[in-house]
Amino acid sequence: MTNSERMLEIAGLRTTAVGAADAALAVILLHGYAMRPADLTPFAHSLAVPALFLLPQGPQHCSAGGYGWWDIDAEARNAAVSRGPRDLAEQYPPGLGAARERLQQFVEAVTAEYRPECIVVGGFSQGGMLSLDFVLREPRPVDGLILMSASRIARSDWELQRERLRGLPVFLSHGRTDPDLAFSAGEALRDFVLAGAAEVSWVPFDGGHEIPLVVWRALRKFLGALIRCSRKETRLPSPVHK
Repeated sequence: MTNSERMLEIAGLRTTAVGAADAALAVILLHGYAMRPADLTPFAHSLAVPALFLLPQGPQHCSAGGYGWWDIDAEARNAAVSRGPRDLAEQYPPGLGAARERLQQFVEAVTAEYRPECIVVGGFSQGGMLSLDFVLREPRPVDGLILMSASRIARSDWELQRERLRGLPVFLSHGRTDPDLAFSAGEALRDFVLAGAAEVSWVPFDGGHEIPLVVWRALRKFLGALIRCSRKETRLPSPVHK
């Protein structure tokens, strides 16, 4: 596999691609709020697994710089963060539906163009939240889910769709000293996914709102197991709990 990097446009989203187009595993990785695909591109390169990584750019330009998947009231967010790390479970972002539709179109375009044997959707922070919302609400099946430093949102809606997670390999990580999204919010997200009977790989770590080496190692192992499961009806041999 070549680990080449190139710029594409997929379903109207500017996208960075890393890896071979004919890889059996496609990983759609969404950046967080006020970030860019370039923030995750070195991470995708460094994983060095035989997969096609696709990193789309969110459609919303953020006043603080970078991009997002839905708009956020920056003043309200800053005020909330100043009071301490947050749990967003009761928030219902007004742009969530439109963002989910964009992701649905993106996944459909990737499936039609590359025809991977397995497809994983996930992301960091806001990108992780959108990924889980998509998996819970849309009919397009995926073979794995990545949730790094994320939180529940739209809790009552998500609770109604939790059974869609049954048997799905899900990777979660969260920092114990995350100053933005509380570690307890990460634990609650883990518990929600476990209650949906997903196959959970949970990686807590001593750190903040970030992707440290311990997460890199665990995610590389998670993706390697998915690659060995070449067909979607084959699941991970066993979940990993830490």
